[in-house]
Amino acid sequence: MSIIAKKLDYLISVEDYLDGELIAETKHELIDGAVYAMVGTSGNHQRIAINVLAEFRSHLKNLPCEPFGSDMKVRVGSNFFYPDAIVDCHFDESQPYYTETPIIIVEVLSKTTRRNDKTVKLANYLKLPTLQEYVMIEQDYVEVEVLRRSEGWVSKHYYLGDDVTFEAIDLTLPVEVIYQRVHNEDMLAFLAAKSE
Repeated sequence: MSIIAKKLDYLISVEDYLDGELIAETKHELIDGAVYAMVGTSGNHQRIAINVLAEFRSHLKNLPCEPFGSDMKVRVGSNFFYPDAIVDCHFDESQPYYTETPIIIVEVLSKTTRRNDKTVKLANYLKLPTLQEYVMIEQDYVEVEVLRRSEGWVSKHYYLGDDVTFEAIDLTLPVEVIYQRVHNEDMLAFLAAKSE
């Protein structure tokens, strides 16, 4: 999700973290007892996340699974993360501020979050027994990376001209749709070539 701004200098319990998030003005992720403050995202980051969420919402409109945006936490053991988008089919209303049962998790990458999203978050997310797909979308250039449980979590990469299938919800999207209105060199060149 957003950039990790700073690590606070003390460890806290899950209960204290959850209580604090209810009143905090800034979102935080909890990783191995350490709290990390989050900061805002770029326009391109928001465009990608909204594009994906809009397509998920439209596709799932009359189905039991539902999408959530970057304000919904995902719990993995005692760790909590704020992905950019998720799909959940078994949301537990007794825990309204987080889920442990996503089937799809989407992270929009940036220079400052890429390493964390591809290491710490990946290692944690793959522990979720319900997770079927982990999707990482670059914002500075066009590349969608998908890891699927059905394929042994092997990375597959998609570029402009490709279609990405979200197998867990039977939805196929052109990469161009995911990057609609995004301003990066790849998209600008693609749109210029398309208009010739």
